[in-house]
Formats: sequence, structure tokens, C-alpha cells
Amino acid sequence: MARELSEVGVVGLGTMGAGIVEVLARAGLQVTAVEIDDVALERGRAHVQQSTDKAVERGKLDSADQAAMLDRVRFTTSLADLAQAELVVEAVPERMELKTALFAELDGICPPDTILATNTSSLSVTELSVATGRPSKVVGMHFFNPAPVMKLVEIVRTVVTEPAVVEDVEALAARLGKTDVTIGDKAGFIANALLFGYLNHAVSMLESRYASREDVDAAMRLGCGLPMGPLALMDLIGIDTAYEILDTMYRQSRDRLHAPAPMIKQMMTAGLLGRKSGRGFYTYAGRDSADVVPDAATPAEGGAAEGARPVRRVGVVGSGTMATGMIEVFAKGGFETLFVARTPEKVEAVQKALAKSLDKQVVRGRLDEATRDEVLGRVTGSTALDDLADVDLVVEAVVESLAVKQTLFAALGEICKPEAVLATTTSSLPVIECAKASERPGDVVGLHFFNPAPVMKLVEVVSTIATAPDVAATAHAVCAQLGKHAVSCTDRAGFIVNALLFPYLNDAVKMLQAHYASADDIDAAMKVGCGYPMGPFELLDVVGLDVSLAIERELYTEFREPGFAPAPLLEHLVTAGYLGRKTGRGFRDHTAR
Repeated sequence: MARELSEVGVVGLGTMGAGIVEVLARAGLQVTAVEIDDVALERGRAHVQQSTDKAVERGKLDSADQAAMLDRVRFTTSLADLAQAELVVEAVPERMELKTALFAELDGICPPDTILATNTSSLSVTELSVATGRPSKVVGMHFFNPAPVMKLVEIVRTVVTEPAVVEDVEALAARLGKTDVTIGDKAGFIANALLFGYLNHAVSMLESRYASREDVDAAMRLGCGLPMGPLALMDLIGIDTAYEILDTMYRQSRDRLHAPAPMIKQMMTAGLLGRKSGRGFYTYAGRDSADVVPDAATPAEGGAAEGARPVRRVGVVGSGTMATGMIEVFAKGGFETLFVARTPEKVEAVQKALAKSLDKQVVRGRLDEATRDEVLGRVTGSTALDDLADVDLVVEAVVESLAVKQTLFAALGEICKPEAVLATTTSSLPVIECAKASERPGDVVGLHFFNPAPVMKLVEVVSTIATAPDVAATAHAVCAQLGKHAVSCTDRAGFIVNALLFPYLNDAVKMLQAHYASADDIDAAMKVGCGYPMGPFELLDVVGLDVSLAIERELYTEFREPGFAPAPLLEHLVTAGYLGRKTGRGFRDHTAR
């Protein structure tokens, strides 16, 4: 039976510590809040006051409850005032020597049954515990920032933490209205171990000038539905904090993907720490400001479309879901659209699917009947590639087979007029192989739409080493007319989105494979702790485990990075035919749902 704690303490009243004080006090606990000196104490008190004032303004807390909550908090600069605390949470800076010294001092002040909890996001809880005479009473209690808003708490047990201590802290987390996941002591725990490998990879992508900061961030927000792009998130977390977390993870795991990108250390040394210093990957209006202001690296509005070739007529090759979606997008964007399918039956099926989609939009009030008729009037179907001779842009969306695409591009190179742009919407195959097959490689570009094309705003514009500048500009100009957000990158496996997404998914599978945490806890950590729309295992089951494995193999083959090698568990599930929702079973059983 878990204890019902009533008297707790928090040491360290920075943004995180002050947030934890607020969470505990709002749940009805008596809180002793400790800082190192009067200046820091007043700053912490102001944090709590301002945060709860905002909650009152927004109607999430009434003024009487705010006053009662603040009455439950005792602010002090003396650790001795924690002598009656049943649990103390430390939220001091992420330095091992500072935390161990604090735990040793608390050990001498607090009663023997007081639980000592650390809010560390990356340091070893075990190492902290042995600085005390009560390692079995030490636990990790990792809140996420901002603590009053974020629902996740990672509860970290060491090999000697008493089960009763874990039960007490789990019960407290529930009382606080938090979602808890209980895990073992490993650098990064769940959320940071998965998050920071991805963030580090994004920095490496920028460092190598593969894509701009704006394009990396937009790709992940629009392509994956993430609340923030990775580089903007690094600025929010703090470049120095990110470096410390990555360095700690690397020293424990020796995984090269956790070794901080050199750019991170250089920025830290130069004092470019993100929002808190007013400049990081982006430049801000001032210290602690969230307002991004233009700087020397900010791209000119519309600059990517300068010098574009004129496009009036568009051709689409294919009849599947993606091709049908793109036909709708181009026709709604005002282009005369000719699509080519293999048989008259497939042509008819596309036309029916297009009409059905537009009719649904009319029923939902998103489109009027006249506009629907105009869109349908712009679309023509054919079974002959030769009918593409006069289009200005042709986009292929045929099966994801290099041999099939090469044969198609060889034909398009001969059929299409000299000034026509030839595009592939491949998500993983080398665009240069299609370009070479066309025998006019300067005219070929990747135009990677995301599924469903009518809904998803992102398009990756992929230039090969041979793509002419006006061809890339044409792709950008067309995307702008379609109302899509185009991001630029060069021809490398995975482009931006898949190159960042699938190593993260692979890391999640490795974590599950190592029995560190359950699929449910890993999914909860990423959804609740990081604001992801889906957990990694939910997403893998939706995408298809076979599709995911094929993309991971492409990434591994291209980069030869050991950390990108597909997890054996994923390979075994695919071999067994457990491919996700489409077969009824993947990481989860979907047959009973």
C-alpha cells in the first residue's frame, strides 16, 4: 500500500524546479522550496507567481485556489528546513558533482525514510544514490518542461531502489494528474534517449549543409506533425543542456549517433545557447524571447522559385492512391492535368475516385459545386504515354521499383518536349538513377509528395548533382501555386523526413528489443512527453513494418552507419508476416479492435 505523502521539498527553483513546486502545491501538498541565495529564491518565487497568474487569466485556476496554493509553499534558502519532508525532489543544474554533494547533505538532514528524488534527465541515478547512506530510497522523478503543462513523468528505479519507494512515487504521480512510465536507470531514459539521437542527427544534417534550418524544421513539422522542428526545439531546450545530455548518453552508450555534433559544442563555446541567450540556430528578439527575427541566414521570400520555367499543363503517370491524390492537387491548383494509367479500367477507376473525393468535399462545405466541376473539367485520362508529349511537367507515381521507374524515365526522356520538367515522387530510391535513364538529367528533379497528397502540405524538392537550377526553381514555383510548402534537399537516401524519422523508429525498436520498456510505455513517453501525434510503435504499424524495413535498409546501405542497421526484431516480425495494421498484427494485435 503506497504512502500518501503530504510534506515535500524541492531544491532548485529555476524554470523546472519552480514548475515542480507549482505542480506539487496545486495537488494539495505542503511544499518547502529551497534556493541557494535570496536573489535566486526571489527569482523562483516570481516564476511560480507569474505561472499561476497566467493560469488565473486563462481561467484554469481561480484566484482563491491560487492564494491557497501559494500559502502551501514555504520559500527558504536553508536546506535544514527540509528536516520534516517525506520526499525531496532536486532540480539543480545537470552537474554530477553538484547533485551528489546535495544528496549527501540531504542524507544528513532528512529522516531515514525520506525519499530522495532527482529530476535529472540524463545523469546516472545509481551514481547519485551511492552518494547517500540510503541508496534504496533514491529514485529518479523526471518531469518535463514546462512541468505544470506536460503530463509525463519518467520514474527511474535503480537496481537497489525499494519497490515500496517506487509505489509511493507512482501514487504521487497519479495524484498530480501525471502519466508515469517506470523504467530502469539508463542514460536518457525513454524520451531523451529517443529524442536526442534525432536532434543530433538534425544538427548533423544542417552542419553538412544538406538542408537549411528552416527546411529541416518545416519538414518535420509538416511531414510528421511534430509540434516543433528539431532545431527550434534545440534552441528551446538550450544548446548547452543538449550538449550535456548527448555527452552523458555517449559516455554511457558509446553509440556514435549520441556523440554531440561538433557544431553543438562550437555553438555552446560561442555562447549561442538558444532562446535563453537570444541566439542559437535562430536569432530571437531578445534573451528568453520566443520571437524569431530575420538574420543573415534567413532565406528571401520566394527566392527558391526565381527563374522557374512556365508550367501550364501537368502530366501524372500512375493510378494508385498517391497518383490520384496528386491529380486532384494539380487540378485544384489550376493546372490542366493529364494522367496516364495502364488500362482503360484503371483510367475509369481514377476518375471515379477523384469525383468521389471532390463530392465529399462539397458535402462537407469545403468546395462548391461549380468549383468541383471546374476541377473535374481540367482532368483528362489516357492509357498512352505519348499523350504526354506537350506537358510542361510530368510527375511519376508508379510502383516503388527502380527498374520500373528507369524504364519509364527512358520513355519520358524521348516523349516529352525538351523544356519539360520530369519529376519522380519516390520516397527512397535515388533520383539520379531516374535522371540518368532519361538521358536528359538536367531536367529531372524529385518532387516527393506525402500521403494523402490533398491533405499533407509538405513536398520535398530533391535536386540531384545534375539538376538544372531552373528545374528546381520550377518545382518550387509549382508547389507555391498548389499551396504546398516546399523544402529543398539534395539526392540522398531518405531525403529530410525519412532520414530523420526512421533512425528514431529503429532506436525505439532496439529499446523494446532490449526489454528496457514496453511498447505502450515508449509510445506514451513520446506522445505525452514530447507531444508527438503518434508513438513510434503506433506509427510503425500504420506505415507497415515491411515498408519501414525497406527504408531502413536503404538508409543503412547509403550511409553504412552501424546505428542505422535495422533492429533484428523488426526483421523477424516482417519475416513472420506481422506487417502492422494491414495484416492485423505488427507490434500490436489489431484483430480484436
